[in-house]
Formats: sequence, C-alpha cells, structure tokens
Amino acid sequence: GEHLRICPQGYTCCTSEMEDNLATLGCREMEGLLKNDGRSLQNSLVGQYKAFDGYFVELLNRSAISLHATLSSAWGTLYVQTAQVFSDLYTDLRRYYRGSKINLEEVLNEFWVKLLEKLLYHRNKQSLIGEDDLECLSKQMETLRPFGDIPRAIKVSVTRAILAARSFVQGLAVSGEVVRRVSQARLSQDCMRAIMKMTYCPHCRGMSSARPCSNYCTNVMKGCLANQADLNIEWRNLADTMIQVADHLHGTDSVEDAIKTLPSSISDAMVTMMENMEMVKNKLVQACGTLKDGEPSSTILDEVSQNRKVTVDDNAGPSTTEIGILVAEVTTKLEHMQPYWVSLPRLVCSDRVATGIGAEDKCWNGMSRARYLPEVIGDGLANQINNPEVEIDITKPDITIRQQIMQLKIMTHRLKNALNGNDVDFQDTSDDISGSGSGTCADEMCHQGTHIEPSTKESTFNTPQNKEVRGSAVQNLPCITINLLLLLVLLLWR
Repeated sequence: GEHLRICPQGYTCCTSEMEDNLATLGCREMEGLLKNDGRSLQNSLVGQYKAFDGYFVELLNRSAISLHATLSSAWGTLYVQTAQVFSDLYTDLRRYYRGSKINLEEVLNEFWVKLLEKLLYHRNKQSLIGEDDLECLSKQMETLRPFGDIPRAIKVSVTRAILAARSFVQGLAVSGEVVRRVSQARLSQDCMRAIMKMTYCPHCRGMSSARPCSNYCTNVMKGCLANQADLNIEWRNLADTMIQVADHLHGTDSVEDAIKTLPSSISDAMVTMMENMEMVKNKLVQACGTLKDGEPSSTILDEVSQNRKVTVDDNAGPSTTEIGILVAEVTTKLEHMQPYWVSLPRLVCSDRVATGIGAEDKCWNGMSRARYLPEVIGDGLANQINNPEVEIDITKPDITIRQQIMQLKIMTHRLKNALNGNDVDFQDTSDDISGSGSGTCADEMCHQGTHIEPSTKESTFNTPQNKEVRGSAVQNLPCITINLLLLLVLLLWR
C-alpha cells in the first residue's frame, strides 16, 4: 500500500491508478448530489416566483378591465375620448412592475396632467392645449389640486404596492439564482482527496460495507462546504426581510387593496374635478393666461350630472383568499430554507453514514473501523483552520460565492427600502450577478434590464435580451478605467 497517496498505508486491493479514478468518481458523485439538493430548493423558489408573478400580473390586468368596464358605461363619451390616458397609465404600471427603469412618481404626475387636459378640452370644446399650456398646467397641479387629495393618496399607495410586489418577486428570482450558481461551484482538490478517503478507501481495504462515522462525515463536508456556509448570515437576512415584505402583500393597505381600489379612486377624482370645473378653469386662466374660453358640451355635462358617483367592482381580480394562501405558503418555505447552507453538510451525510446500535464503534473513521474521536468543528471558512480532515487555505475564499453573498446583501437592501416605500434602481444588479468577475457571461445569464424570470430550461433565471451589449460593456470596463487614469495624470501634470 506504499504506492497509495490518499488512502492509509497497509493492505490494499487498489492500484494508484484506481485510487485516482475513484477519487475523481467520488468528487463527481458529490458535486452531482450537491447540484440535486440545490435544484430542489431552486425549483421551490421558481414555483413561488411563478405563483406570485402570475397573481400580481392578473391583479393589474383585472384592475384595468374593471376600470374600463365601469367607467365606459358611467362616463360614456367622456371616458371613451379619454380612454388612452388610462390605458397608458396601466401600461406604465406593468412596465414598472416588470423592472423598467422609469420613475413611477413622474408617471402618475403625468397621468393627472393629461387627464386634466382632456377634461378641460371636452368641457370647453376648445382646441388642443399647447406644450406651454401643458407645462403651466403641470406646475399648477400641486397648487390648484383639481382632483383634491386623491392623486397624493394614490401616489403613496400605488407606489408602495407595486414597489413591494416588484421587489418581492425580484427577491425570489435572486434567491433562486444564488442557489443555482453556488450549487455549481466545483469542489477543491483537497476536498476531493478527503471525499475519496471517506468514501472509497474502505473499499480499497476490503471493507466495502463500512460506512463513515457521522462526525467524521460532518467534518469532511464542513470543510468542503466551508465557503457555502458563509452565505448563512446574508441568506437568513434576505429570508427575514422577504417575510416582512410578504406580510404587506395582503390585508388592509396592501398591494391587493391599492390596485383593486385604483379604479374607484380615479373615478372619485374625476367627479371632484367636474364638480369644481369652473373654479379650476378660472384659476388656470389667471395662472397661465393662455387657456381659451369655449362653449360647454351639453352632452358631456348631461352625462356627468347623471353619473356623479360611480361604483367600481373592487372585488374584480384574484381573491383575498388566494393571496393569503400564497403568503402563508411562501412564509413557511422561507422559514424552512433559512438554515439551508449550514445544514447542508449534515443533510449530505444523513443517508451515507453508519447508523444503528454500536455504529459509532464500527464505523469508518478514515483509518480503520473504529470510533471517530475528533470533535465536530464550527461552520464557515474561518473555523476550518482546525479541521482535521480537509486542508483549506482560509485566506483564499471562493470568489464566485463571495459575489453571491454581495448579491444577497444588495437584494436585502432593496427589500428594506421597499418596506419604507423608497424606490431603489434595480438596474445595477445586472453587472454584479452576471458571473465570476471574468468579464464574460456564463450559462446564458447576461442580464439586460432588471426583471429576472425563470427559464423553461433547467429552471434557471435569465433575461436573454441584448447579451452581447451587456457582455461587451463589462469587458471594456478595464480599458475605460485605464483611460480615465491617464486623463487624470495629464490634468495633474498641467
């Protein structure tokens, strides 16, 4: 057995070539097992993503349908001639939810200005208001408040609602992508040797029935998965924050409440405007000085007077029960997945270690069938300095996994901002999440835009558009940096 480089010296039925082949086999088997475990969690997150994304999209679509169906019958000609304004609003709401880089506050402000323009035009039969007049209207909106306090209330509720929805599904997507990337991390050479010693060295000693001692297997896998365990803190922080956001997705002042009541709020604002039309028009003339007087439309006035109050079907859309079930289910799964990275070593060892009466004294301890004496070490890279089974350089952390830790931090920060109603630009994740820092995009995961959707292939998350643009931008970054440094040197030289 002197020719063996991994297994203990002594009687053996393995050649050095067999030892190398078995070491490679053991490593591949372990990597496959880790990928399968990760795929199970990833598929769970994909399922949650699809369920919530479908719910939010349906909520927006049915809100738009409800507004159209009710207001078209209640406001008649007036609604028909202003329908495009409402259609544009819901289009922008969907785009914002999907991650488009637009300012939702500006979208809502522009909606009210356009609506006021349409109402003034149809009220007075005058020519289209010019660009200067629109700018003046926009500036006077906050002062005149032609729609009362409703625009301000809608701005707060709708912004918080869609921001929470967007950040929540983004959190599910990022979580799944982190699992996918980390599960694909290759095991080190030292880990491969430790797995060989634990798994196939007993076969070389003629003890094929011997199974590893429980604590022995745990120490081997804690060494092999030390970098993965360092995800634990940020992984738990993200899960905790997502649970907090989930609590805001249903009930009073929730996403559901804000989107379902949007049609009735808009209708109430229109009633307020029509009731105060003359006062608003006179103040606008005083402020802007360019609005033309025209003859009121008797047809529209008759329709308005007959339909002062409009009842909108706020129950249109997904049921409250549905979102309640979704939130309860995702909360349970988020709580269950919190210890995933630190529990992975014992999970991997659970079905391969010796069990039963007297197992601790007859298990394989790396040298022979006997009790394993060393204690189980702690989790994470820093604790591996004392690992008796796997040699690890704790000063060289895995770069890919460190990048995923950063992604978790970024996503948690965004979710916390969403809880406070603060919008954070999602665009900057695309560079960080794109890979290992090599400047190229791996596994078809170049991101253009901010909406990450589950792929139909192997349950991965991706946004395939414009891959070449994103990849080239990352590759040119060093050149840009060098040019900037040269320019700075020249300026200082002068």
